[in-house]
Amino acid sequence: MTSSSEHLLRRAPQATPPLPLDQPLAGERVPVWGLGLLAATGWLALALITLRWPNKVVGFSDWAYTDEFGYAAATVAVLLAALALGGRRAGALLHLLRPAGQWLLALPLLLGLWEVLTAKLGVLPAPFFAPPQSLIEVYGEDWPRLGLSTAHSLRLLVHGFASGATVGFLVGVWIGWSRVAGYWVHPVLRFLGPVPASALLPLAFFFAPSSYAAAVFLIALATGFPVAVLTWSGVASVNKSYYDVARTLGASERFLVLRVAIPAALPQVFVGLFMGLGAAFSVLVTAEMMGVKAGLGWYLQWSQGWAAYSNMYAALIVMAVLCSGLITLLFKVRDRALSWQKGTVKW
Repeated sequence: MTSSSEHLLRRAPQATPPLPLDQPLAGERVPVWGLGLLAATGWLALALITLRWPNKVVGFSDWAYTDEFGYAAATVAVLLAALALGGRRAGALLHLLRPAGQWLLALPLLLGLWEVLTAKLGVLPAPFFAPPQSLIEVYGEDWPRLGLSTAHSLRLLVHGFASGATVGFLVGVWIGWSRVAGYWVHPVLRFLGPVPASALLPLAFFFAPSSYAAAVFLIALATGFPVAVLTWSGVASVNKSYYDVARTLGASERFLVLRVAIPAALPQVFVGLFMGLGAAFSVLVTAEMMGVKAGLGWYLQWSQGWAAYSNMYAALIVMAVLCSGLITLLFKVRDRALSWQKGTVKW
C-alpha cells in the first residue's frame, strides 16, 4: 500500500454503529404516544360512566366501592395521559407499556360494557352477575380467606404436578429407551392414560389415606400422562446417528441416556409439561370440591352455596392469574434449559 493510500485511510471517518430505530436522535422531539392518549380517554370515559351514571337498584342494596372504582379509573387515565405526553421523561416505563397499548385501550371498553350491563342498566341480573366494583369489595374484605385458599391450592398443585411430572418423565424415558418397557408398559399407558383423572375420584378417595393425598394423586395422574407420552416420543425420535457417533467415541449406555437421549428430547418434554399443567389445573378444582377443606376449588363451592357470586368471580380471576404466572415461569425455565439448542431447535 502506498503512502498516499495510507494517509487517506487515516483521514477517513470511522464508522459509528447505527442507533436503534425506536431511539430518537439528540435534540429530536419525541412524538406523542397516540394510542396511549386514546387509552387514557377510554379510562376517563369509564370513570365518568361509573361516577356520574346512578346505579340501578332493584330489591338490592347499592353496590359498594362504586366511587372508589371510578376514582381508580380516573387515576389510570391521568397516568396514561402523563406517560403519553411525557416523551423522553417517561423513560423505560413508556417503552414497557407500548406493546400493551391495544390492551390498555380494550380493557376500559370491556369494563365499561360490564359496568353498564350490570350496575347501570341491570340487563344482567343480580346477584348472578356483579359489576367490577364488587371485586374490589371481595379483595378488600375477604382477602384472608381468599389468600389462604390460594396458598392451599398452590401447595396442592406443586405437590401433584411435581410428582406427576417426575414419574411421567422417568416412565417416558424408560419406554423410549427400553424395548422391554416399550412392549409391556406402553400398551398399559395407552390404555389407562386417556381415562380422565376425575373419573377415578371415588377410588382415589377410598384408597388414599387422606383427602389431600387423594387430590395429589389425581393431579399427578393428570400431569403424568402427557409428560410420559411426549417424553417417550422425544426419546424414540432421536436421530440414531447421534448414538452411533457417541458409541464410536466410547460412550457408555448411561452416557447415551443422560447426555444424548434426554437433552435431545427436552423440547418434547416441555410440551408435555405445558399440557400437564393445564390438565392439573382442571383436576385441581374438581379435587378440591370433593373433600379438601381449603383451596380455590373449595372457595368456589362455598361461594356458590352462599350465592356470593362476586366471590366466585374473584376466585376465578385469581385462578387465571395463578395459571398464567406458572405458565410464564415454565416458559422461562424452558428458555434457560434449551438455550444451548437455539441453533438447532426451531423456536
